[in-house]
Amino acid sequence: MKLICSKQNLLYGVNIVSKAVPTRTTMAILECILIDASTNEIKLTANDMELGIETKIEGQIEERGIIALDAKIFSEIVRKLPDSDVTIETDSNFKTTITCEKAKFNIVGKSGDDFSYIPFIERNESVHISQFTLKEVIRQTIFSIADNDNNKLMTGELFEINENELKVVSLDGHRISIRKIQLKENYEHKKVVVPGKTLQEVSKILPGNADSEVDIYITENHIVFEFDNTTVVSRLIEGEYFKIEQMLSSDYETKVKINKRELLDCIDRATLLVKEGDKKPIIMNVTDDSVQLKINSFIGSMDEEIDVKKDGKDILIGFNPKFFIDALRVIDDEEVALYMVNPKAPCFIKDDDETYIYLILPVNFNAAAN
Repeated sequence: MKLICSKQNLLYGVNIVSKAVPTRTTMAILECILIDASTNEIKLTANDMELGIETKIEGQIEERGIIALDAKIFSEIVRKLPDSDVTIETDSNFKTTITCEKAKFNIVGKSGDDFSYIPFIERNESVHISQFTLKEVIRQTIFSIADNDNNKLMTGELFEINENELKVVSLDGHRISIRKIQLKENYEHKKVVVPGKTLQEVSKILPGNADSEVDIYITENHIVFEFDNTTVVSRLIEGEYFKIEQMLSSDYETKVKINKRELLDCIDRATLLVKEGDKKPIIMNVTDDSVQLKINSFIGSMDEEIDVKKDGKDILIGFNPKFFIDALRVIDDEEVALYMVNPKAPCFIKDDDETYIYLILPVNFNAAAN
């Protein structure tokens, strides 16, 4: 095999597919990036058996072939090459020479025939969504997936399509994030759970152009994201997702309209007094036209007042400050509405059309203060 391409194109492709190289595996071939120049295009592929990424890069194929190169070494070499054309050449023993200007590396590759290609997925109906919208939806929900495997379903996000609406849900047992997006077309009902890792990697490599689209294909076991010259194939998480409708309620005893930036900055300041690992709640005391926010920790205490518009009863309620910060950071509205029932019931942050809903469970601040 012999091919020539710019360092910029090669590095761009390597950075994309590297997201699917496993950090730990017993199969050495999976630690490789596959360079496939066996047809008229140059394809780079990585696959950890759960997530596979393939991207095409521009370049010139002088001799067709295929090789698997250790991803870590190959990506470091490419990263540190001069900004010029790179020539990659292999012989029949998989010895690979990488040349760029006066730099020349010789490394040993592996047979491309041993590589686990990403599975072929039958592409029937595709769901079209703008790159920008998909990237935003992931950003606005991914923070509330669980970060351990105690419940596999909590490590993923629900993608549910009903006619022309896409609903994305994540939860970790303490909070729920929901985003609803209007699609341009109507689709058959689909309901799948996509691994959080897949969505995080898709979000990283998506350029996020508002004018460019992602095609999403959903099958029984896989989801495929296609955009630009890149294809991402991921296994789905099996199982029935949680019935979140039972956790949602439109009843409230207290409704507070508050400036989002003021609330976010106030809670952010309060966390200066909380060491990592401390479970000190932020206590909200909602009265007629203000909310008083307090925090007490081993380091010290802080309290601050913010003007609000309140409907309903006064309430004294405590929350994990991080959960509030995570939700407020991804809301673009200038003003947010908080809906509360009592100090032991969830607080809802949502807009009038419910395009976003963030549910946060309160904490028993009396117990936490002792």
